[in-house]
This record gives sequence, C-alpha cells and structure tokens, in this order.
Amino acid sequence: MKSARVIVFAIALIAGGLAAALVIGGFRQPAPPRPQAAAPTFATADVLVAATDIPVGGTVTPKSVKWAAWPKASAGEFITRQADPKADQKYVGALARLPVVAGEPIRPEKLVHSDGSGYMSAILPAGKRAVAIEISAVNDAGGFILPNDRVDVLLTHRQQVNGKDQFSSETILHNIRVLAIDQTLSDKGKDGKKSVIGRTATLAVDPGQAELLTRSRQQGSLSLALRSLADANAPAADDNIGGSMTVVRYGVASQAAVR
Repeated sequence: MKSARVIVFAIALIAGGLAAALVIGGFRQPAPPRPQAAAPTFATADVLVAATDIPVGGTVTPKSVKWAAWPKASAGEFITRQADPKADQKYVGALARLPVVAGEPIRPEKLVHSDGSGYMSAILPAGKRAVAIEISAVNDAGGFILPNDRVDVLLTHRQQVNGKDQFSSETILHNIRVLAIDQTLSDKGKDGKKSVIGRTATLAVDPGQAELLTRSRQQGSLSLALRSLADANAPAADDNIGGSMTVVRYGVASQAAVR
C-alpha cells in the first residue's frame, strides 16, 4: 500500500514539474528579431518619362510628360534634368515618331518638332520618302498589317509566253516599315482593336526604292507580306537596287538594270 502511495506521489511531482516548466516558458520574452540587411542604395537621376501613352504622330502636352527618378548608371541615353532642365517644356508640341507608353523614359530620337509642317513629314526619318500603295484585306495579310510593322513588297505581273498568259511574282523590297494604313498612324483601328483595314499603305523607303515602286506599279499589282517580329530588325537587303528587274515589252520579257 505504501509503495502505491509513493508511485502516485512521484507521478504527481513529475506532472507538477512539467506544468511549472510550461508556465515559466510561457512568460519568457520572445527572442528579438534579427536585424534585416539594409537595402542597397544607388545614385539616381531625374529623367523625362511619359506620363500618358503617346501614339505615333501624337502631340506632347504638358500633362503627357513628367520627371521621374531613374538609376543614374543607365540614364545617359535618356533626357535628364541635369543635362536639359527645361526639357519638360521644350518638348511640348513635339510629335512622336514612335509610340511611347506611360512610364517609359523618353529618348530624344522618338520626338520631333514639326515646325509647322505636316505630321507625316515630321515623323519620316531623314533620307526616307513616304510612298503610298494600294492594298486590300484579301491580298495583304487580312488587315493584320499595322503601322510600324515590317513588310516585304511583292510584284505580281502577267506576261505572254508562247501565246499563253503566265503569272509570276517576285519580292522587290525587303523589310520595309509601314508608316500608316490610310490615315491611321497607330496600331489600333476605330474600334480600339489591333486591326486596321484600309485601301492604302504608306511605306518608308529610300529614293531608289521609291523609284522602283513607281516603275513596278506599271508592271503589275503590288502586295505586302507581313514579316515576323523576330526578324523585323534584320539588316535591309539591297532590294534590287543596282540589280535587275523583269520588264515586259510587246509581250517579250527581258531583264533591265535598276540603278
């Protein structure tokens, strides 16, 4: 009987000790949080950014640009307050040669002052000519060719061989930038969707390419082939400048030099 009491007493002591340990542990203060490493600091510079989206041909207003902090190490290619403190006023009234999205730092080459001229001549790159050609949704990528896309220009012409009509096509221009579809300079149609269907496409070409396009109109019909975005930045080909093209006179096809 005494041994049973001793066992019960021992169990009570162990239980009491465990309860006391739990109570004491509950009142202990939590360990202080480890100090976090300070965020690395870097020098910044104020750069001119777009406060709103500016489409191609859009006019810069006082509300469409603002100054914003930017890492100084990569600010050299943009317009900085240090280099041009009045740039936010200087570029008001300028036109956008390329689309600028809200928050994007502005490069000087994306904006141009029209000086009273039309917006097309203002956004046209130096040395380029704007030439319009007829297009159709059926023959030209179903209306999915948009301003600022890159295209190849194909010439399809008919000629008689042994008294029979034969058709042939050839690519006469490569990697040409589309400036506008009809009067639309942006990549969105009237319904806000990325589809612009029109009857004319205005292309940016050099003088030699402009002459080639004009001659080709008399040879047959022109159509556009949309280039992939992956190779849109590929170097432009010679586009038959200094080469040759097919000329049909009195039903006889021959090769003529293109200068």
